[in-house]
Amino acid sequence: MTEQLIPGNPHSAPVVVERVSTRRYTGRSPRGGVVQIGDAAFPDTFTPGELLKVAIGACAAMSADAVLARRLGDDFPLTVTVDAEKSTDENRYTHVVEQLALELGHLDEGARSKVLDIMGRAIDQACTVGRTVEHGLTTERRTSTTATEA
Repeated sequence: MTEQLIPGNPHSAPVVVERVSTRRYTGRSPRGGVVQIGDAAFPDTFTPGELLKVAIGACAAMSADAVLARRLGDDFPLTVTVDAEKSTDENRYTHVVEQLALELGHLDEGARSKVLDIMGRAIDQACTVGRTVEHGLTTERRTSTTATEA
């Protein structure tokens, strides 16, 4: 089990990122999930920027899942595509667009509008990642070192 970095934090679920080789890492969740991370030269990895986009899209989808299932049934298809603009001068993403593709052709216009409204409210209220990105985040960097005996 990974130690809490914020003592007493009831929502603590630290992830671990370990170096595998030059610019390649493995990310691990506390539940055993694994993701391969690397720069764009490695075809079988996600870059950190891609992981940010995945987190934004997955958070939107998961936040809307229950309300959509209640209205569309448990087997509804949903695909979220996320893209981002990057400022190379500032070395940061400046704009993110998430597109949710949802089959609603079987509903009349009023029902479609209601589903989209409810979905949007669910995402706005429940998507922690999206809300964090929109409102900003403070980060604190700590470093620990170990000494090896000769």
